Amino acid sequence: MSSSHEHRLALYPGTFDPVTNGHMSLIDRALRLFDKLVVAVAHNAGKQPFFSYDERLTLMKGAINEAGFNGRVEVIGFTGLLADLAREYNAAAIVRGLRAVSDFEYEFQMALMNRKLAREAETVFLMPSLSWVYLSSTIVRDVARHGGQISDLVPPIVEQALKSKLADNHEA
Repeated sequence: MSSSHEHRLALYPGTFDPVTNGHMSLIDRALRLFDKLVVAVAHNAGKQPFFSYDERLTLMKGAINEAGFNGRVEVIGFTGLLADLAREYNAAAIVRGLRAVSDFEYEFQMALMNRKLAREAETVFLMPSLSWVYLSSTIVRDVARHGGQISDLVPPIVEQALKSKLADNHEA
């Protein structure tokens, strides 16, 4: 049994392409359960992200800064197995977001694999607040590409970065 004075750390991994208010909602909810949260931005060589790895790291750090989580959130980049990262940080849990039943099967498979590889870290599924349950990075990118209003969907730093990148792409 761990002592009550021990700090409980959780990992929140993701691609965050880009970070949305739904992600920020999950970070806020996770901080109600854990003392510290390490947000792990995945390099993900298999995916072709809209924002580069470095851009996604910078945007997440900026969004966390804007939100002011009092130093309780650390943003890191990672490649490789999440289970290895969980062991390295001695994480009590891996936080994953569930928006809908459609997310569950994939997340359940990943949770079982992570349990096999890193028994000490439990997977904790959190749902975003109802106002963000429909929101995904893909939807945000699509809305932005078509000139839709995204200011209430993403942190301000992300809105600026999306507008800038889309403007640059139109000039190319």
